[in-house]
Amino acid sequence: MPGGRAHDRWDSLIPLLTVLSDALLIFCSFLLSYWIRFNSGIFERLGFAPTEIPPVGGYLLGSAVMVLVWLFLFRARKMYRARRSVNLADELIGVARVSTLGMLIVMSAAFFYRDFSYSRIVFGLIWLTSVPLVFLGRLAVAKLERTLHRGGRALRTAVLVGSEGPAEEVFSRLQRHPSYGFDIRGYFAEAPAAGASLLARIPRLGTIQDAGAFLRRYPTDVVFLGTRVADHAAVFDLIGECEGLDIEFMMVPDVLEILTSRTRLVEFEGVPFLTIKSNPLTFWGRFAKRSMDIGLSAGLLLILSPLMLLIALAVRLTSRGPVFYRQERVGLDGTSFQMLKFRSMRVTAEEQTGPVWAERGDPRRTALGVLLRKSSMDELPQLINVLRGDMSLVGPRPERPFFVGRFKDKVPKYLDRHRVKTGITGWAQVNGLRGDTSLEQRIRYDLYYIENWSVTFDVKILLMTVRAALRFREVH
Repeated sequence: MPGGRAHDRWDSLIPLLTVLSDALLIFCSFLLSYWIRFNSGIFERLGFAPTEIPPVGGYLLGSAVMVLVWLFLFRARKMYRARRSVNLADELIGVARVSTLGMLIVMSAAFFYRDFSYSRIVFGLIWLTSVPLVFLGRLAVAKLERTLHRGGRALRTAVLVGSEGPAEEVFSRLQRHPSYGFDIRGYFAEAPAAGASLLARIPRLGTIQDAGAFLRRYPTDVVFLGTRVADHAAVFDLIGECEGLDIEFMMVPDVLEILTSRTRLVEFEGVPFLTIKSNPLTFWGRFAKRSMDIGLSAGLLLILSPLMLLIALAVRLTSRGPVFYRQERVGLDGTSFQMLKFRSMRVTAEEQTGPVWAERGDPRRTALGVLLRKSSMDELPQLINVLRGDMSLVGPRPERPFFVGRFKDKVPKYLDRHRVKTGITGWAQVNGLRGDTSLEQRIRYDLYYIENWSVTFDVKILLMTVRAALRFREVH
């Protein structure tokens, strides 16, 4: 079985292309901003005509400094590595952060540089134009890298250790995303994978004890460890056997046997305490989250009001019953509220069955309801819930009291979801865990969100939600 190091030249080329793209587009941003301010005529029509047009040479010198600052900041944030496997939301947020910090540094330097007077409007335009331009350039480089991977080029060789649970989940994700660039040669486990398992599609290379000899004989780039606690001793031995080998080990924790919560060490009067569960949002965190909820929900309601009126009219004309569907849901601290949706099912949907879990192709849906649920437009009235404070834009999806009572004793840590406001979208949903999917896995993602909350995390989830909505995927 051949080994793999043929990807090395691509792993050098991709970062180089990213650096060149960033440098070129930052420079273009500078020139574009200069043109908009002084040559486009836009600001003259707005009443901000310059007294004189400064020479472009001074701005070209400034652009050279700015390019160096930007590239240094990108490098410091480790945004020039090959195979970063960063989703588009993370990339956009990273570019925005670097551009903002870089702009502040350049403006500070320009304040002390008295030989040339730079326009503050130009600096503002540079910030506005550099973020989309640099992001689009990085998007093009990432597209090239993923195209290479999908074509079977520049792949990293990898093996799996484990045959169920985490190992199968890793293999499933890598199979769905060949753009990650891994060639999975096989797996090591104490017993063969079951016939229905996805792992049965690739060779079993031996037991965990056999992995060390294999890795020494066949050059391998990555070992994915997805084992149970009972196998950890063998895994530690394997890592020891591979000392001196250029192999990256990546371990997937067994979520059934560890806490999702982050742990941190605090000290009182010299006595250390290990915090294993803390308040997810501080006062300022709640303030920032609520401010974002009010601002975005009010703005979206204003922008989307014509669309919502059309949907309301279509619901009224195509089926008997009210426009809105009001349903009791459980939110923060276990309190109930009335969640709003555009009605997508017949009025009599649950008269015979009572509360039931929605399924793919649910026959209770109206013809318009199928379209609304596919596009998630039935969720738009929940912006009103957000504005009222019942919900947040981002958080665990709210559930009905019937199902909360049913799951709270069956699913570990299920009620921990109610430590924050429920949301229109969430970390589980943007990772494909919606509708008729594993409830335990959804809870795991919800709890990860709660324990790792930040404003940036919320922005990332919102960007991923927009991307998913544009793909027009089926939801339940």
